[in-house]
Order: sequence, then C-alpha cells, then structure tokens
Amino acid sequence: MYYGFDVGGTKIEFGAFNEKLERVATERVPTPGDDYQLLVETLASLVTKYDAEFGTEGKVGLGLPGMEDAEDETVLTVNIACAKGKPLRRDLETKIGREVKLENDANCFALSEAWDDELKDAPSVMGLILGTGFGGGLIYEGKVFSGRNHVAGELGHMRLPIDAWFHLGEKAPLLDCGCGKKGCLDNYLSGRGFELLYANYYGEKKKAIDIIKASEAGDADATEFVDMFMELLAICFANIFTGNDPHVVTLGGGLSNYDLIYEEMPKRIPKYLMSVAKCPKIVKAKHGDSGGVRGAAFLNIK
Repeated sequence: MYYGFDVGGTKIEFGAFNEKLERVATERVPTPGDDYQLLVETLASLVTKYDAEFGTEGKVGLGLPGMEDAEDETVLTVNIACAKGKPLRRDLETKIGREVKLENDANCFALSEAWDDELKDAPSVMGLILGTGFGGGLIYEGKVFSGRNHVAGELGHMRLPIDAWFHLGEKAPLLDCGCGKKGCLDNYLSGRGFELLYANYYGEKKKAIDIIKASEAGDADATEFVDMFMELLAICFANIFTGNDPHVVTLGGGLSNYDLIYEEMPKRIPKYLMSVAKCPKIVKAKHGDSGGVRGAAFLNIK
C-alpha cells in the first residue's frame, strides 16, 4: 500500500493507493501551520489510522511546497511556517518507525503524470507548472531526479534567456523575484507573469482569463499580447528543452488550461532548437489537484 501526503499551507490531503496504483482512500485535514509537533502527530495519526484499516504498513511519501536541505535534512518552506528549518522527514520516520520519502510538490506533480498509463513507458517526462508561479519536475525512468542540492526542476529560477529579453523589446520589465534575483522565469511564464506583462505593455490590470477572452473576441491589444506571450513561451521552453531533451512534457497549473498553447508550441518551438532536435510531445496534465498526493505516494515505487 502506498500513502501520499500533499502538505499545503492550509490543508493536508492524504491518499492511499493499492498495488495497482488505484486510489482507495482519501482524507483532508487542516494543516497545523503554527505547531510543529502537532504537524508531525497529525501526519503520524493518519498513517496509523490507515495502517489499521488496511492491515498493513503503508509506504509513506510527503509532497510539500519546499525542499529538504541536502546537508542537514531540514525543510526549506515558506507556506508551512512551523516546518521551516525542521527535520520533518526524519521526525516523522522516528514517529512511525519506517522510511519516509519527501519531495517538492512540483516533483510530485511530475511523477504523478509520469505514472499515468499513457506516459509510464516514456524514458523521461518533464512536468511544467504554469500556475501562480512557474516551476517543474524531472522524471527519468519513472523516478524523480532532484539533483545534488534537491533543486533540480526549479526552472522558475532560471533567468530569461537573451533571445527572450530581445523579444520583449525596449519596454521589457526586469522583475524582482522572491529568491532575491531579477529576471527569473517565475515572474514571466506564470499566470501571474501573464497578467504582469499585459499590465506593463498596455497599462491596464486584467485577469488572465479576461485577457484570453478578449483575444478570442478579436480585441487588438489582447490578440497582440497573446501572440507575443506565445513566442516568449516558445523561446523559454526551447531553451529548457535544449538542456534536458525530454521525451514528453506535461503542463499543469491554471494557465495550462489555455488550449492555444498546445496548438502554438509545436509550431513555434522548433526554430529555437538545435537543427537535429525535434519538439517533444506536449500534453495537458490529466490528474489536476490530485497530482500532489499521487506523486507523493508514488515516490516509493521501486
């Protein structure tokens, strides 16, 4: 039995999956964000509860918005205040008496998609999230690759490539990032970035969905902006693909629901790739909000 936890700032979602990777249990509880011991006890109590229900010791995986320090095994996270700087995985292992796997929630999203029936035979799957922020995960042979420092897949903190900067033109905004750097992709390719760029060029704040609807209705500014954004996305994706050369790319997050992306990327990306390279297959994520729990559970698949 595989247990997955998607630990967020306000809620914890639990899922249990059988050997066929079918979900057989679901539970949601509030995240005790200000009480670390209660957080550990909450996770442990869910493990104990479902061990008793299924008559087995489930294999446990945690997904959260952050990462584990490769040196001291403490957690770096902003959304779960009480866990920051604490050895969450190690403390939970002590509490439940078994190994626990922990990964960034973007890696869990990518792993969930990679284990979908249609993608599980792909040698490499890249997950990209076009949501409030921009990030991703790298899956090789069905396993998360998190790198030496557990930051592999933090694509949102790559900087804009020079051809993207030229594409944005004289009015290109050099945006500050929460990581302390400037020009990170997180602020340009995300849904938030979509809105920030529109406001920068057209002097009007609009929601992404309203910009998209205006473009579809033939509004000149919105149509021009969408064309510019699609080219920006193609340039940045091509740079990422050149460095990783994935077999399949799956897109998640709110902006990934914009169907025009799947029409335009295969047409626009090739001119930015090396001459021998082909654009990978780009598909929409299938498992949505359940991806974090699925991926966390599947961290333990051998």
